[in-house]
Amino acid sequence: MYKLFESDESSHAHSLETLEILYDYDDFMESVGTVCDMGSGAGHDSLWWATRETRDDLSIPLNIKCTSIDIASKPIIKHANIKHITTDFEKLNCKDNQFDLIWSHNSFQYATNPIATLAEWYRVAATNAMLVIILPQTTNTQYNQIKFEQPDGNYYHHTLVSMMHMLALNGWDCASGFFSKKRNNIWIKLIVYKSEHRPMDPKTTSWYTLSEKGLLPGTAIESINHWGYLRQHDLFLPWVDKSWELFDKH
Repeated sequence: MYKLFESDESSHAHSLETLEILYDYDDFMESVGTVCDMGSGAGHDSLWWATRETRDDLSIPLNIKCTSIDIASKPIIKHANIKHITTDFEKLNCKDNQFDLIWSHNSFQYATNPIATLAEWYRVAATNAMLVIILPQTTNTQYNQIKFEQPDGNYYHHTLVSMMHMLALNGWDCASGFFSKKRNNIWIKLIVYKSEHRPMDPKTTSWYTLSEKGLLPGTAIESINHWGYLRQHDLFLPWVDKSWELFDKH
């Protein structure tokens, strides 16, 4: 069986690379009251959110309420601030406008209908909510050859460009977002925000429409205006650690 991580603990260690950057933003952390962990597995990431404290000397619990979603796994880790729901994250039995932050680490690639899934996550996200998705790219270059991999349950080959396309289509603000995809590293990392624009019809919505609605980064709009579509190597994008990445060599 294809496994990206040897254990739940090693998966969480990978999550921490992004979680610890977010934790450095005190005002942001204090603004988060509810989190939904999509594809939570054993629950290590859920526990991280549920147990955050202020970083000052008082170490006051932030008391973040975390809803842990997984289609198969029962949580190994439990906490008073965690509510576990065994269900498919593509069809949630959750109220509209509920979560301040949606977290998806190593799970979105299993969505059988990714466009509809992002629309569903838009529905349950609160106004101006943050969405964090970390997923592997399964088509990569290795030793000057294109390497294709198709793990069980992965029916799409997602890229930074395809993710940006689907996110903007579903009303997620990529113009104010943060993105990372390092060379010789399979992981795509995206942080975007819920906008006022509701999910749109994928059959009739063009790149130009998404540009006009202000849902795309500036370099993406420049690429679309020049070529009529988005090219990854035209992108120059920020990551949440205040670094910038130029994609012309990817």
